[in-house]
Amino acid sequence: MLDGKTFRQMLDKFLISPAGQNARVQIQLPNGQHMDIKEISLLENRLLGARETNRLVLVAQAQSTPMGKIIGKL
Repeated sequence: MLDGKTFRQMLDKFLISPAGQNARVQIQLPNGQHMDIKEISLLENRLLGARETNRLVLVAQAQSTPMGKIIGKL
C-alpha cells in the first residue's frame, strides 16, 4: 500500500529529469495491460473507525494511442 506522502516523494524524484517531466503516465494492471491515467481525485471515507480517512483515486481509461514495446527501465 502506498500513501500520499510517499507517492509525492517518488513523483518528485521522477520530475527532476526532463524525461520524467514529459513521460506519459500509465497504470499496469495485474494482467500486464497498460492504461492511461484520466483523472486523480481526493476522496473522503465515511466508514467509522477507518484508519485512512481519505484516499487518492486514479481513474484509468484505455490507451488513447498504442505505445511501442518497452525496451528498458530507466
